[in-house]
Amino acid sequence: MNLDDKYQHLQKILSEFDSVVIAFSGGVDSTLLLKVACDTLGAEHVLALTAISPIFPSYEIEQSKKLADEFGVRQQFVDSNEMQLPDFVKNELQRCYHCKHNLFSLFLSEVEKSAFDNLLDGSNLDDQDDYRPGQKAVTQLKIASPLLEARLGKKDVRELSRQLSLATWNKQPFACLATRFPYGTRITVDRLKNIDQCESWLRLQGFSHYRVRCYDQLARIEIAPEEIPRIADETLRLDLVETFKHNGFDYVTLDLQGYRSGSMNEILTEKAV
Repeated sequence: MNLDDKYQHLQKILSEFDSVVIAFSGGVDSTLLLKVACDTLGAEHVLALTAISPIFPSYEIEQSKKLADEFGVRQQFVDSNEMQLPDFVKNELQRCYHCKHNLFSLFLSEVEKSAFDNLLDGSNLDDQDDYRPGQKAVTQLKIASPLLEARLGKKDVRELSRQLSLATWNKQPFACLATRFPYGTRITVDRLKNIDQCESWLRLQGFSHYRVRCYDQLARIEIAPEEIPRIADETLRLDLVETFKHNGFDYVTLDLQGYRSGSMNEILTEKAV
C-alpha cells in the first residue's frame, strides 16, 4: 500500500470505535495517532492518557499538554510508579516488559472508570524490528495498535505528521530516561533527575537529537553527527562540562558515532535476548 492507502486504512480502523483512549506520550507516534483519532471520531470521543514519572523527561510532559490543548482533547495524567517495581529499578533485560505491563495495566484500570472505551497505543510497524520486550506486554494485555495494524512504519508516521502540519514530524524519537542506563545498572530517582537536567541543557542550546547515557559518574553524550563540531566551541564546551558536573557527573565524554536511537541495545546478542 502507498501512504495514502495506509492513511485511509488507519482512518477506517479508528472509525470502527465509538470512543478511544490513547496512551499519549507526546512523541511522534502517539501524537499522530491522537490527531487522526480526533479528526476521525471528534475530540469529544477521545481521551489522552499520559503517564507521570521520574523516568519521563519534564519537557516531554509539558509538550504533551500543549499538543492536547491544540487538538482540543481531554488529557488525564496517571502516576505510573515504575520506581516502586523491583524488577524495573534493577534494570535487567526485561525492564521494558515490567514497565509496559505495569503502565498499561494502570491505563486499563483508568479506562474502566471512564466514559471511554478501547485503549490504543502508538506502536508502529518498525517497532517489531528492535529489541522491545515492552511489546510483549502490549500483546498480552490485548492493547490495540492502529498504526501497526495500518502497516505504518517510522518514515510513514513522520511523513503523515508533516502532511498534517504536526510540530512533532521531525522530533527526535521519544524514549523514557531509563533507556539512558546500561542494562544491569540500578536506576535511581536522583540519577534520572541528573540526566533530565543535562538533556534539558542540550535542548536549550539548540541540539536537535541528543541522549545522555549514564555510566555511574561518567556521562556519554550522543548528538547528531552534523552537530558534533559545535561541541568544540570553547564557551559551549566549558558550560557543558560545568552543567554536567553540577549534576553529578565527574567525567563527561562525547560519543563520536553520534546520536542513534536504542544504542544501549547494540551490545545485546541474539542469545542474550
